[in-house]
Amino acid sequence: MITIGQLAGYVGVSIKTIRVYHDKGLLPEPDRDASGYRRYGADDVIDLIKIRTLAQAGVPLARIRDLKSATEEEFRQALHGIDEDLTARIRDLRATQRRLRRLAAGELAPVPAEVAAHLEHLADWGFTPRWVDLQRDLWILVFATHPDHAGVLFRDQSDSLADPALRRLFLDYDRAHDLDPRDPRIDELAHRIVEATRERYGPDDLPELDTASEIPALVQATVNASSPAWRRLDTLIRARLEA
Repeated sequence: MITIGQLAGYVGVSIKTIRVYHDKGLLPEPDRDASGYRRYGADDVIDLIKIRTLAQAGVPLARIRDLKSATEEEFRQALHGIDEDLTARIRDLRATQRRLRRLAAGELAPVPAEVAAHLEHLADWGFTPRWVDLQRDLWILVFATHPDHAGVLFRDQSDSLADPALRRLFLDYDRAHDLDPRDPRIDELAHRIVEATRERYGPDDLPELDTASEIPALVQATVNASSPAWRRLDTLIRARLEA
């Protein structure tokens, strides 16, 4: 017969944990000896090992208590279910680990390879790091929320930037970030963007996401929030396209 301290040491749990298991009805509390100490036997060690194993697997204590009174077949089925849950958790943890390793390797954007390559070209074309980071974040959002439409939208922008004249507009938009919203260059840039947009798409065929989605507004709000000049550009462009 062993003491509660010895039991805790053999199984690898704390005395407090054993007392919790007593309170929850998981482990029967033994009688005390003549000296007033609880004494535990081999069966208690075995039961405590089972309880600890189930608890470490994430099984709630209430479920463990039910399993103690289950038949052998019920217990086996329950363990099978727990094993399946653990397998799913391991799979999710491995997926998380892969994502963390990609982040550690500098792969900050979970976007297709063509988008990652496009983001590298932006810097080569003279776009500011601020613009590149903003584009990365926005494409992450679009690909995560609208995977069926994101590819079409991305290729449309990529094609636009392949045109030197349109790329100049994007570069001017990027550099307008720090302008005073009342700067006349804002109005002139808005006019050029509207004219180029109408020439490229026509008045009724602008590329867009699902009209019921809140993502386009969220994307534009993110852009506008970073610059009062960009916010005024958006207001002017929308007003003129809708006129």
